[in-house]
Amino acid sequence: MDNYEAFKDQVYKLTKIDLSSYKEKQMRRRIDSLVKKNKCTSYDDYVKLLKTDKNVFDEFVNFLTINVSEFYRNPEQWDLLVNEFVPELVKKFGDNLNIWSAACSTGDEPYSLVMALSKHIDLRKIKIHATDIDKQVIATAKVGLYSEKSIANVPDEYKKKFFTKVGNSYQISDEIKRCVDFKEHNLLSDAYPKNCDMIVCRNVLIYFTDEAKDDIYKKFAASLKTGGILFIGSTEQVSGYKDMGYKRRYSFFYEKEQ
Repeated sequence: MDNYEAFKDQVYKLTKIDLSSYKEKQMRRRIDSLVKKNKCTSYDDYVKLLKTDKNVFDEFVNFLTINVSEFYRNPEQWDLLVNEFVPELVKKFGDNLNIWSAACSTGDEPYSLVMALSKHIDLRKIKIHATDIDKQVIATAKVGLYSEKSIANVPDEYKKKFFTKVGNSYQISDEIKRCVDFKEHNLLSDAYPKNCDMIVCRNVLIYFTDEAKDDIYKKFAASLKTGGILFIGSTEQVSGYKDMGYKRRYSFFYEKEQ
């Protein structure tokens, strides 16, 4: 298939997703498999289908926004968050923390955050601002139904307290759901929230080009209060973090400096 550059322009017009910010080889391979699956012989044919078939369009956006998520992913990092960073943030900023879960996928991460915070803060005071580019995964997150594998790392006390078994799945409780506000947001083009005490964005930016990553990390720094914390994924690092105004606290935790 040819004319990928023109295809990228068409996709941007349709979805506001800028494919130039993603690693091309990886993304092209994913898209080509989807084009073939829909029995299209060219990018032009596929674009026509995207414009006329809502199901194909939704599938495409869902496919582009790679959604692999689970609760308490890398539990030892969540232990650090719960035992060191949450108490520290409460001490600095009080218990009405302004927390953003960026690229939140199916909700596993913001719901994990609520449970982690509940060890130190009354649930009624917790509010997580959770965003993702994909409205389908946001819809899934709002339903709050998860597989046994998804919740495998959730501490037992929270599994008992906040989940109800429904068939082979697990439904998260309404008291946790009420603490999260979900919205659509494009990390590449939309305005970022201000005055965040903590931003959590994990295992997402690995799919972006180095330039796009740097731009996003700089915007995160601008969104954080001085002393605020950025929590990233176990496969990620912030290159040139000092120049962006961060201090590295641990491999996956960065603090915004003066």
